[in-house]
Amino acid sequence: MSIIAEGEKKFEEITSVQNKAMRLNLNENIYGTFAEIGAGQETVRHFFRAGNASGTVAKTLSAYDKDFSDAIYGIEDDGRYVTEDRLTSMMRYETGLIEERISRLKHPNKLFFSYANTVATIDWAKKYKGHGWLGIRFQTKPGEDYSEIVLHVQFHENNAAHQQISLGIMGVNLIHGAFYHYDNPKKLLNHLFDHLNTDKIEIDAINFTGPVFKEVDNRLMSLELVKKGITEAIMFAPDGNNILPASLLYKKNILTLRGSFRPVTKVNMAMYEKSLELFINERKVEKDNTIVIFEITLSNLKGEGEIDEQDFLDRADLLGSLGQTVMISNFQEYYKVVEYFGQHTKERMGLTMGVSTLQDIFDERYYRHLSGGILEAFGKLFFKSLKIYLYPLKDQETGEIITSENLKVHPRMQELYQYFKDNGRVVDIKDYDPKTLDIHSRQVHQMIREGKTEWEDMLPESTTKMIKEKELFRGK
Repeated sequence: MSIIAEGEKKFEEITSVQNKAMRLNLNENIYGTFAEIGAGQETVRHFFRAGNASGTVAKTLSAYDKDFSDAIYGIEDDGRYVTEDRLTSMMRYETGLIEERISRLKHPNKLFFSYANTVATIDWAKKYKGHGWLGIRFQTKPGEDYSEIVLHVQFHENNAAHQQISLGIMGVNLIHGAFYHYDNPKKLLNHLFDHLNTDKIEIDAINFTGPVFKEVDNRLMSLELVKKGITEAIMFAPDGNNILPASLLYKKNILTLRGSFRPVTKVNMAMYEKSLELFINERKVEKDNTIVIFEITLSNLKGEGEIDEQDFLDRADLLGSLGQTVMISNFQEYYKVVEYFGQHTKERMGLTMGVSTLQDIFDERYYRHLSGGILEAFGKLFFKSLKIYLYPLKDQETGEIITSENLKVHPRMQELYQYFKDNGRVVDIKDYDPKTLDIHSRQVHQMIREGKTEWEDMLPESTTKMIKEKELFRGK
């Protein structure tokens, strides 16, 4: 029986916050520090109130003053305090102190941890809702290398005191989950919201690292956030690590391509490259301040029923190998994507899409749930001079090339479409390779499954090589 499991027969799992804290306090081997900056000592107070905290809480501190905080943890390169780097500095500094000050000879069974958070709650003018980082660095066996769970939260409550309460509850849930659910990260993730809901606090980024999480793929954990409705969108970098959307998108020009990318084809890359050329030539768009997002919607992942995690990873691996940033979202309509990006930037945005997608956008049936219908949606969609970069479509029956000039929308939508087109909001991608118009990812995917080889020239060379070497998309 593991050290963590000792004494479990006398303590059944009870999910109240007080009992979680008590369960940790009653485990004589769990021992660590609490460093909480920006919202009071909201997590550690649960441990004090539960009782028997002396064997669990080595130290607790709130280094509120910036100079004092810098004196303890050092000065971050960006000079900011509510950041992942600051959180990591706090956790690693505190576990280092424990290792220095507590003798392993005297306490051979101790499992050390440091819990930390650095947050900014809602401001007095209620202009900024508040956000923060929290995490835990911990051991599950004496002397083993530390594992870490780091997450970013957005507050949704309009009262600082309420936000502090929610933060404290999530902190207890995180510490309890780290020690009692580390072997099941999805279960751990679900338990982070015990006694909470996403109307109060939202997790929009999470990463698991260290020896106990060596088998965990953080992209799947990101996906879980969206699947569970914990957040509307997540992003991960080409290396597969989750990244905070707010940090990535802040004051950036954003170009977005939505697709299945199952797999990434030459037409996908042509759309990306040609639209990017047009986008960076727009007024007020600087190449160095521009980011491209490849978006996959949750409904796209569910295209054939339940989400196939390996299929998702295959797509992510291919996009990552091409150096692309991926966003998984729960946005059905394009205007919701634009609204989401608009929370983080006021700079120019662009959408790259094909003709059939643009025709869908002008289908008023998609907006019946809005009181203002399609006009309300378009007021949000064409925010801040947003432009659509349109890749042509080849009619497979007639061979006709369809562009913005000859695409058909419903007669009731014709004048609205013409208005946006005449005002330069729809831009045709004219510099295209006609050969790409015969490439369709669904057909490519089917050929891969059937063991054919005709698909190989339809994809970027590196993508074809990777699919063959790793046998991606086989039998799905």
